[in-house]
Amino acid sequence: MTPSPNEARSRTPLLDRVKTPADLRQLPESDLKQLADELRLETIEAVSVTGGHLGAGLGVVELTVALHHVFDTPDDILIWDVGHQAYPHKILTGRRDRIRTLRKPGGLSGFTKRAESEYDPFGAAHSSTSISAALGFAVGRDRQGKANNVVAVIGDGAMSAGMAYEAMNNAGGMDARLVVILNDNDMSIAPPTGALSAHLARLVSGKTYRSAREALKRFGKKLPRGLFDKARKTEEYGRAFWSGGSLFEELGFYYVGPIDGHNLDHLLPVLRNVRDAETGPILVHVVTQKGKGYAPAEASADKYHGVVAFDVATGAQAKGKPGAPAYTKVFAQSLIKEAEADDRVVAITAAMPSGTGLDLFEKAFPDRTYDVGIAEQHAVTFAAGLAAQGLRPFCAIYSTFLQRAYDQVVHDVAIQGLPVRFAMDRAGLVGPDGPTHAGAFDLAFLTCLPGFVVMAPADEAELFHAVATAAAHDSGPIAFRYPRGNGVGVALPERGEVLPIGKGRILREGSTVALLSLGTRLADALKAADDLAARGLSTTVADARFAKPIDRELALSLAREHEVLITIEEGSSGGFGALVLQALAEEGALDHGLKVRALTLPDSFIDHGTPDGMLAEAGLDATGIVAAALSALGRAEDQPAARPLRA
Repeated sequence: MTPSPNEARSRTPLLDRVKTPADLRQLPESDLKQLADELRLETIEAVSVTGGHLGAGLGVVELTVALHHVFDTPDDILIWDVGHQAYPHKILTGRRDRIRTLRKPGGLSGFTKRAESEYDPFGAAHSSTSISAALGFAVGRDRQGKANNVVAVIGDGAMSAGMAYEAMNNAGGMDARLVVILNDNDMSIAPPTGALSAHLARLVSGKTYRSAREALKRFGKKLPRGLFDKARKTEEYGRAFWSGGSLFEELGFYYVGPIDGHNLDHLLPVLRNVRDAETGPILVHVVTQKGKGYAPAEASADKYHGVVAFDVATGAQAKGKPGAPAYTKVFAQSLIKEAEADDRVVAITAAMPSGTGLDLFEKAFPDRTYDVGIAEQHAVTFAAGLAAQGLRPFCAIYSTFLQRAYDQVVHDVAIQGLPVRFAMDRAGLVGPDGPTHAGAFDLAFLTCLPGFVVMAPADEAELFHAVATAAAHDSGPIAFRYPRGNGVGVALPERGEVLPIGKGRILREGSTVALLSLGTRLADALKAADDLAARGLSTTVADARFAKPIDRELALSLAREHEVLITIEEGSSGGFGALVLQALAEEGALDHGLKVRALTLPDSFIDHGTPDGMLAEAGLDATGIVAAALSALGRAEDQPAARPLRA
């Protein structure tokens, strides 16, 4: 039974003595249970301050202790898939003194990160990459004549992605020496069956059994082929009968498990056995519980997967200030409206129903909602098939995750001109989740595709209109992007209106500076216009609405009637601004002294921080827009005062 926080505090603290895994390896096994209890408490208290991912980390506390006790990290390579379960790992690997800076400006990343520690040999924040990376490390080790171990820890959810099986198939075919830990904390592929399961796992992972198995294999190869194959399958299926894992055996992995991932007496001997195995890939199946050891997390439906700051005693999470609804919720509400009016509207998510708001859609239309697992490639082509069948599919995927399915977007959707609707959540910068989750590139990689329509609503009411426009658009693929966080507080329509494709709007008219904004940078463009007006510079503010097709007539009129034209987008170079410049060049509008600036995200990855601080660093807030306008006009003396960027 897991001790209470007070009970854990009452013991002599072991965690204070563990600065690195080398210190942990000096502890006797009898102390490891206490260390795990203290590590769990430290993780809970740290995340209560910083927010972040909690449940997954609590589920691997004992596994983390066992791995660092058995393996000689960092010489032995330990790769965590996704990385959101790696907070306990960070505490044990010299970062405890900074653990309360998680996801804060200048602090620790919420994921594994190579630049942060030698104990993070491979960075990860997207799922299902660990086995591929581990195989690369294993082959590199062998080619360099080294003998260290390589271990990948992958969660069962990540096993829904095809990449994991591609890697296992490759590793099995190469007979590569590596260890994969399957952390089964949700799917319950197979339950551990107590002492018998632990005994069998220890037996079949041990040197005696494996040596006998290899000897019999060598002997069996001297038998007729048919008889040898039957003997091999008899052994594999006999072992699978007691333990499961025949799928992994077919992929070339030696399967061990399932074992209780919270029982160190079970974990340690099995990990030692697989550490000392000399050949072949091994998969160890451990069963854990998300949120283990913290009652509020254990009782929560999502096991406290992601949390804001919370009270340790009660588990109550801090409530934000009441305000405008989140864009994600607005998207869900608007999509429900469209689905009520059209039974052809269906929705697809890749294992992110709550993150994309489709959990709300699913409550209204359970038979029109499809969660395909962590399989973005499949999600896109599945949506293409639905569109080809005459349905109106909305494929809701974070911008950063849509990158994983780009070939399908091109080959299966764009080339065939199929009307798949892409709802891209988390467009632009994403605050504490940092560069791995930033939606920086969708404008560039979608606007270059022939026949694609790309929208970027400026506020939550415009998002309603974007959804309605997408629902009505049957002549080809269409996408719309919206950011993480809350809207600006505008009134929402009862239902969105269908916008004319490729037409923007002017919100404020001036004569000197023109600000052509795409998406939610519009609010800062309006603030910048106020600042410029106070400096005597008459400013026009226009909302492009569409990144493609651009409103050429609007862009040309702004170019003709102003000294300075500034495009503004929360995306990388090569997107909206580049299209505007190309259109102006084609029309000769750049030949008459027009001063043009294209404000985009910088040509660098911006580390995690506060949303406002990151926008300031990118020069995409009101102050940055004003500075760009004044610089274009040569009014350096009027530049806004400098301020810290990472606040």
